[in-house]
Amino acid sequence: MFINRLLGMLIILFFCIAAKDNSKLSTDRTIAFKRAKSLDNGVSVSWLEQIWNNDILDKSVIKAADLKLLKQLGFKSIRLPVAFEHFQTNNDSMQKALKHVDETFRLCELYGFKLVICYHSGSFNENNYSDATSEIADMWTVIAKRYIHKSPDNLFFELYNEPPHMDPNIWKNAADNIINAIRKIDRNRTLIVGASNFNSIYELSRTTPLSDDNLIYTFHFYEPFFFTHQGASWVGDQEATTGVPFPYDAEKFPPLNPRAKNTWGETNYHQYSRDGNEQSVKDKLQIVKNWAVKYNVPILCGEYGVYNKYADLDSRCRYIKAVRQNLKAMSMPGMLWDYNSNFSIFDGEPTIKNLPDCMKDAIGFTAKK
Repeated sequence: MFINRLLGMLIILFFCIAAKDNSKLSTDRTIAFKRAKSLDNGVSVSWLEQIWNNDILDKSVIKAADLKLLKQLGFKSIRLPVAFEHFQTNNDSMQKALKHVDETFRLCELYGFKLVICYHSGSFNENNYSDATSEIADMWTVIAKRYIHKSPDNLFFELYNEPPHMDPNIWKNAADNIINAIRKIDRNRTLIVGASNFNSIYELSRTTPLSDDNLIYTFHFYEPFFFTHQGASWVGDQEATTGVPFPYDAEKFPPLNPRAKNTWGETNYHQYSRDGNEQSVKDKLQIVKNWAVKYNVPILCGEYGVYNKYADLDSRCRYIKAVRQNLKAMSMPGMLWDYNSNFSIFDGEPTIKNLPDCMKDAIGFTAKK
């Protein structure tokens, strides 16, 4: 009799503890959903990840005028990619970089923007992942301590930009370790993490969420890549074909660049009549939306945009409008790549005057009369 009563009490106690744990998890998840929604429409500022520029630390790219402009255009959040691994080799450089981050966050707070600090331009791969994970975790430890008193509603940490193609479990284990390192210092910060294969929508759709509940899952969307990266030299010959319109138009469709023959670019060339349209954009975004609904987790389109050197303006406007409208319809926040570089929506320096009319329409901007 006594043993049965004791077992009964233990069972009740177990379920009370479990309910308490689930309540905590539910609270963290609810907070993550709320903060993800607050990111709304955002934009990345290309600057502190430009390791090919020797003078990036000698200038301030983000100034008060930029935040005023972005606020006028309706943006709510800024994503700041930082090449922390590059700066770690020189303490003076790291301190300069962190001071730039400090100032950027100060301006974001002043003008009411959320800020995402992104660990960018790292060399993590499946051959060096053990040492690289420790180095990334150490860096986030420094950052977490530096910003521990900054509001978690306004400042987010993105663990790592575009983990490369690898065994997805290697990246998941690494992400867990990095998260655990941050959580030893900051238990309240909402963290942003994507899947391997360069924040692929397909890789994300095949994975399962991590154990931490205060996470936002991110993906990068450049589908169809054949259009958004046409002529991008860093991609290689597969993107050599230029003059590709969006949506697909048989009369305007260019011939295949000979350099793209026998590459993925040739395959994508022949598939573009099927992939180069708004319905295809919607269908692909729906893949990640379905995944987020399945696991009841918040999700963010951390990058989308069009390389602006070869794509015609009207096509770029139509594409950006299609992505933005579908993100909004699916209640997914999205961040343009980028504000001020070769994916910029402006025709020249960022100003209202240099924002084409079709791009104003694409981002939903209506000037006040």
